Amino acid sequence: MKVAVLIPCYNEEVTIGKVIDDFKRELPSADIYVYDNNSKDRTSEIALEHGAIVKKEFKQGKGNVVRSMFQEIDADCYVMVDGDDTYPAEFVHQLIEPIRNREANMVIGDRLSNGTYLEENKRAFHNFGNNLVRSLINGLYKSNIKDIMTGYRAYDKLFVKSIPVMSPGFEIETEMSLHALDKRFRLKEIAIDYRDRPEGSESKLNTFSDGFKVLRMIFTLFKEYKPLQFFSIWTVLFIVAGLAVGAPVLYEFFDTGFITKVPSSILATGLMVLGVLSFVCGLILDTIASLNRKQYELELNKKIEQIEQVGE
Repeated sequence: MKVAVLIPCYNEEVTIGKVIDDFKRELPSADIYVYDNNSKDRTSEIALEHGAIVKKEFKQGKGNVVRSMFQEIDADCYVMVDGDDTYPAEFVHQLIEPIRNREANMVIGDRLSNGTYLEENKRAFHNFGNNLVRSLINGLYKSNIKDIMTGYRAYDKLFVKSIPVMSPGFEIETEMSLHALDKRFRLKEIAIDYRDRPEGSESKLNTFSDGFKVLRMIFTLFKEYKPLQFFSIWTVLFIVAGLAVGAPVLYEFFDTGFITKVPSSILATGLMVLGVLSFVCGLILDTIASLNRKQYELELNKKIEQIEQVGE
């Protein structure tokens, strides 16, 4: 099985050499790719010195890097890991085993279950953000993924070559998790250890701005993947608001036979109309989403046939 280790990097000269050496030790026959995302330090030079295949991605953002990686690299198993030395290379064998045995299309390195992330990560609100995103996605899909935003994962060729990567930045992990759940790919989680960045290495993740982007991604994909549920929520809100505004108007009309609260009656009517329109939009878009899902399945079957023919 041809294994490719993918390491997206931006200003990781402090740690990239050790990360490459660790994975070369664990997977001596694997190809190790370092994608330098406009680093201002010696990331590329150090990666070359340690024997990695170095490529450049000039569009800033981790999602843009992952998009290029998935398009350009051909392998049977892909391991993606951050270049900050927070994920131990020793766990890579456990991550690729389900791919090797065809038990999973994506294997997630779960940092949260054994408590090491809570102990090691000292950045404020990160645990809160992880729990919020996990609760939202598991609630939407009735799933039980324990770590949505981990940067340590393994994929098979089918998943890599069939996902349309749209996220430009750190929300890419959330997008991949949502895509896998919506398209019913086989997922498996492996509990891994996590360690904080070494001294001198700085995180590029902005807790609030990148957290907002992740929530926006969930909102957008919820609308696209489950439009009937999405617009049904707005339908209920509009109708409840319309009833609340219109109830006094109706009471006055049945009591006196007149309507003096004209603005309220107009507002209530508008809210009820918006509720009906929202529900109709949900029905139409749900039909379109269902057709797109069927088309995706047909294209996925073709992709499976192509991969199997290449394998033979």
